[in-house]
Amino acid sequence: MATKKAAPKNAKLHAWVDSIKKLCTPDKVVWCDGSKKEWKDICEMMVKKGQFVKLDPKLRPDCYLARSHESDVARVEGRTFISTAKEIDAGPTNHWIDPDKLKKILLDPKKGLFAGCMKGRTMYVIPFAMGPLGNPITKLGIEITDSPYVVVNMEIMTRVGTKVLDAIEKGAEFVPCLHSVGAPLKKGQKDVAWPCAPMEKKYICQLPEDPDFKIISFGSGYGGNALLGKKCFALRIASVLARDEGWMAEHMLVLSLTSPEKKTYHVTAAFPSACGKTNLAMMLPKLPGWKLETIGDDIAWIKPGADGRLYAINPENGFFGVAPGTSMDSNPNALLSCKKGTIFTNVVLTPEGDIWWEDMGVKAPKEGVDWKGNPCYVCVDDPYRMGPKPGMTKAEIKAAGYVAAHKNSRFTAPAENCPVLDKDGFNGRFQGKNTGVPVDAMLFGGRRPSTIPLVNQAKDWAHGVFMGSAAGSEVTAAIISNDIGKVRRDPMAMLPFFGYNVCDYFQHWLEVERLSPDATKLPKIFFVNWFRKTDKGEFMWPGFGDNSRVLKWICDRIEGKVKAQDTPIGYLPFAKDISLENNTGKDTVNPKFLKEILKVDVEGWKKEIEGVAATYAEYEKKPSKDSTEELANAPRIPRALKAKLAEIQAALATAK
Repeated sequence: MATKKAAPKNAKLHAWVDSIKKLCTPDKVVWCDGSKKEWKDICEMMVKKGQFVKLDPKLRPDCYLARSHESDVARVEGRTFISTAKEIDAGPTNHWIDPDKLKKILLDPKKGLFAGCMKGRTMYVIPFAMGPLGNPITKLGIEITDSPYVVVNMEIMTRVGTKVLDAIEKGAEFVPCLHSVGAPLKKGQKDVAWPCAPMEKKYICQLPEDPDFKIISFGSGYGGNALLGKKCFALRIASVLARDEGWMAEHMLVLSLTSPEKKTYHVTAAFPSACGKTNLAMMLPKLPGWKLETIGDDIAWIKPGADGRLYAINPENGFFGVAPGTSMDSNPNALLSCKKGTIFTNVVLTPEGDIWWEDMGVKAPKEGVDWKGNPCYVCVDDPYRMGPKPGMTKAEIKAAGYVAAHKNSRFTAPAENCPVLDKDGFNGRFQGKNTGVPVDAMLFGGRRPSTIPLVNQAKDWAHGVFMGSAAGSEVTAAIISNDIGKVRRDPMAMLPFFGYNVCDYFQHWLEVERLSPDATKLPKIFFVNWFRKTDKGEFMWPGFGDNSRVLKWICDRIEGKVKAQDTPIGYLPFAKDISLENNTGKDTVNPKFLKEILKVDVEGWKKEIEGVAATYAEYEKKPSKDSTEELANAPRIPRALKAKLAEIQAALATAK
């Protein structure tokens, strides 16, 4: 750990760091070097302070467990703000706050929340890169934080180190990010296991127009709110940079898929949180001869090439995955990625010093410690469940609404652990060049129990943008919300992550085609839905490794090998073209269900399109999410999308 810094070279950087030190009054300042020794030293320090539990070194080498405060378990969308001079530039999907008002609340040297907020703590300065160093798509950042939890997670999730600092010292641009848990310590006061501020004092703020403070986060220690390289930088701020510089920052996985004929395709896919991005990114294909490798599981930065193709990198360095449901059946490669050097948050601690969570695919320990730090016990009639008291039945546990591992519990694992990592693609290289990988197909998706078919191909680029703009999904536990289980529109899976007005974001997508030197080389766009259910609630598609069947059809469409049903909503597969080879094992494709989920539910789609039209109208009504002002005659949705909506409505009106 480097506690001394070299003589200042970048005056802007050091003036900014000194101003934060003066405002926040930490006990000391540490410039992070990103070394393995530094990471381990901080983890061990947290063990001594009772903030980490060290897991058994034989079962989980260099792995640790953290338990958060009960109020700090997920992204807090209601306390997340886009702060722009004009409210309408934040847009109707974002909470907006005036920049001057925000700075007074947070940065006023006498009454601001940051004034003295690091007293009794160490201020860490983290130089980090989003993307491989030297890649033309990569961006640099500096996060200042008083959370050692943030430091060790950032050192997994981003590329932290002296090389980044050297580049910034020599004048490279960087995104300034400021974070505090908002819990100063008085002299002699003992720290708590998870310091954070009350909900009303949590602020996760993006200031895209401010040169000195692009991201300010106060009061939360949770990953999405505190690891500022992740959603705050990689999506909200990056989406603004991408708009201004002519590229794309998207909530997308990136994977490479190689056919039995050794032809490799690169696919990006945008799904809302907890809807299977990590599972797809690391999938073990059920189809013989197909090979899938991971480039990234959450975020893609995509840049147009001179040849008309789009090229993608994964700007992250690790996986911040949802634990419950991750198993050797659903995602063996994710579990293997967690075997070493991983930080677990809000999962169960077993007596052996290992971890456990619901739907992990292994039997629960007889007893353990749950995510709140309380004892938990194996269920008497289901060895794969745990309850808060000994001898509880599965029905009693369900009635109590109890889970031993929080539904949004997480693992932070180094990408280098992944056994199916595409190392060249992960390092931003393709055919020996630092271009990123060429994108052949883009997928949108969501968790929809009805109406939306298994897979649907857009008829053209504008139709694909319409598909993404119309995406909807059930609300999941990845956010704190009273609407879990309900369907909400989630355009391009970016609803919580737009850095500017959603309508302008749609236009930016359309501009990609208009500005392309060869639009015929743009990726084909598809919409997938692994989550269709019967009236009895039974899943109609097995998902996981069987999703390779859909990816094969997508590759066949790219190559022009198979025809498709030309329907009012897009091109749908004929059931015969979805390969059922190796349709064996515990979960299999039901041919009857397959035919059903490849049909167009005309009446359901009429309601769906009405819902999209209503959402478009809502987007044009208000300048920001909280505004009471209604905009009169302010059309902002691109005409091309309204035309697509009208076209589909007309086609459905005459469909049988």
